Amino acid sequence: MSRNRDVPVSVLSPGPASERIFSGAPAHALRQMAGARSPRPYPVGAVLFREGEPAEGIFLLVRGTVKLSVGSSHGDTLLLRTAGAGEILGLSATLTGQGHEVTAETTTDSQLVFIPRRDFLRFLREHSDVCLRVVESLSNDVYAAYERVRMLGLARIHHNHN
Repeated sequence: MSRNRDVPVSVLSPGPASERIFSGAPAHALRQMAGARSPRPYPVGAVLFREGEPAEGIFLLVRGTVKLSVGSSHGDTLLLRTAGAGEILGLSATLTGQGHEVTAETTTDSQLVFIPRRDFLRFLREHSDVCLRVVESLSNDVYAAYERVRMLGLARIHHNHN
């Protein structure tokens, strides 16, 4: 199987989330980070990573949808959300080197680009502007999570008082 060494920049910025993060980065640097990786097809039901597994890198979702879920020790599963084209999956776990917070599984035939952790971290060290946009993106995720927890907590308090 031959791989295209000149991965189009559009592969690295397929949609809103990744466009915000990678915008302004030099095209040659994006191609260098992607290396010889071109989008790979993943069938419905492919597990990209599981909750608790060590992060090996990020996935750029070029086409398709991926469900992000968490599980309980009792075997229950909670769907957190569905990711679409242009999203970056596994970002926070890849940066911290911790286990994934969620399980990511394709819900449609999908295409993704995988960037190994070492390549992504090297790219961030060399491009501080992109690094700052990653921090901004993660901060937005934390803010949204706080808002969801606040709404759930307040709804529970309201329900218990009635």
